[in-house]
Amino acid sequence: MNYENDQRIVMTLDAGGTNFKFSAIRGNKPAIEPFSVPSNADNLDRCLATLVNGFERVRKSLPAPPVAISFAFPGPADYPRGIIGDLGNLPAFRGGIALGPMLEDKFKIPVFINNDGDLFVYGEAIAGFLPHVNNLLEKAGSPKRYKNLFGVTLGTGFGAGIVRDGELFLGDNICAGEIWLLRNKLQPETNVEEGASIRAVRRVYAAKAGIPFDQAPEPKVIFEIGMGKAEGNRDAAREAFRQLGEVVGDALAQALTLIDGLAVIGGGVSGAWPLFLPAVVDEMNGTYTSPSGEKFRRLAQFVFNLEDPAQLDKFLKGATKEITVPGSTRKIAYDPMPRIGVGMSRLGTSEAVAIGAYAFALHKLEK
Repeated sequence: MNYENDQRIVMTLDAGGTNFKFSAIRGNKPAIEPFSVPSNADNLDRCLATLVNGFERVRKSLPAPPVAISFAFPGPADYPRGIIGDLGNLPAFRGGIALGPMLEDKFKIPVFINNDGDLFVYGEAIAGFLPHVNNLLEKAGSPKRYKNLFGVTLGTGFGAGIVRDGELFLGDNICAGEIWLLRNKLQPETNVEEGASIRAVRRVYAAKAGIPFDQAPEPKVIFEIGMGKAEGNRDAAREAFRQLGEVVGDALAQALTLIDGLAVIGGGVSGAWPLFLPAVVDEMNGTYTSPSGEKFRRLAQFVFNLEDPAQLDKFLKGATKEITVPGSTRKIAYDPMPRIGVGMSRLGTSEAVAIGAYAFALHKLEK
């Protein structure tokens, strides 16, 4: 799918527990300047009015009428029917709220709702990380191309999404990609989100620095401490992000065992990648030990950090060679190295969510 030259406009939203960020997309680019307003999450009537007023404000700013509304909203939800369930961070939504049908009645256009992790990965597959890597492979003369993308968002929680051959994979219960429920490698009695989130970084920093949790700074400051740009316990900061990387790498390895595609990382903590991405890739390239003591790779594929120039170069080169077609003199390119590349969002999380929402709406309208 390529919507770069498409003139249709879709109104979008990235909904969080504290703020609603409204935008509109045309041709994979913002059609207006995005804006944020408080969500009023504690009162259903005010929250719904905020949504309606926000989209009204967007519509009045557009150069042409929109063809759809498409946006990210937290789950649990029956996303295909536009019904929002009992949300933890939006307490006003209880018992099932038919948000999609309400907005369709108000604006008289189709409304599509999805999880933010799904739309983030869809946006990166349409116009971000996936085409970026494939373009690099083409320029390098490699015959290899990727069609599948798995992505995670690191922030208040640990979300994920799956794109398979251009299609967003949601699952029969719209529960595909619920990576936050995997087991935490470092604390197996807890789920992985407790080792792969803002609170995880703060918790480890506090423990290693010998301070109470409520005195631990936010991950952005911990990153600056770890990079030597702010005062604090540098060893504790670096260890906090190393542990995050180990936990995330373990989760990605489990997911990619089944999915076999590129992996992209976004979210509010992703800017600290210099301190955690090497640990992610090291963990994914780790080994198991057989009962006889023999070590073997935990993944069939070799994993490369695509933010590291040296590793990117090896990833692009692969093991490409020419082989001769039996019974002829014709030669074809062959790359026998199975490999996965892991890298950071090329769009930014919010823009990727908006573009994913845009592409999802147009794809559904065409179908």
